[in-house]
Amino acid sequence: MLSVLLCWLVSFIVGLTPMFGWNNLQRLHDNGSLITDDLLVTCEFETVISMDYMVYFNFFGWVLPPLLLMLAIYMEIFYMIHKQLNKKVTASHTDPRRYFGKELKLAKSLAFVLFLFAVSWLPLHILNCITLFCPNCNKPMFLIYIAIILTHGNSAVNPIVYAFRIKKFRMAFRKIWKQYLLCEFRPAERLIIPLVTDDNAVWDKGLCVYFNDMLDSI
Repeated sequence: MLSVLLCWLVSFIVGLTPMFGWNNLQRLHDNGSLITDDLLVTCEFETVISMDYMVYFNFFGWVLPPLLLMLAIYMEIFYMIHKQLNKKVTASHTDPRRYFGKELKLAKSLAFVLFLFAVSWLPLHILNCITLFCPNCNKPMFLIYIAIILTHGNSAVNPIVYAFRIKKFRMAFRKIWKQYLLCEFRPAERLIIPLVTDDNAVWDKGLCVYFNDMLDSI
């Protein structure tokens, strides 16, 4: 729980840094690009946000290093799992696939999520690097739009990947989908209550109907 809160705190700090002053407002004021004296500017991302912040602080500081670190960690995980799977006999003389098969599947799923993150976010950051280091280079607008769509689409794709690749996520999504979107509720179990007499066991249908009606009314 603490690590999750820490991640969100860091995200807020990194994302709100331009609002604390690391933006292009002073540069626009110096070169006379402001529309009025009320500090109004044209609402375009590259006009407002500093590319120094996007490249040096955001990309080189908070995106690329964790991405490379996670890549190295997953490479080590796959190496260790495959090393264990290649062993013919373990200490308990059982098939190692029983122990490492699920771990390998889970690692593949998480590595696929990491791959989608890289594919979704690297194009935009590469375009930002081009903007900073080569201001006169021509960037087709359709490439910029595609890069922006990829970054937004990454958040929408992750739940789908989790649902298809990880069983527990799939069961949870299926339950939420049926209960809250399709309004399918699990029907109450019907009761059949046996009454034992001195002679033998008989079924009191009237009592069964009574309890079932009570369940239906809940």
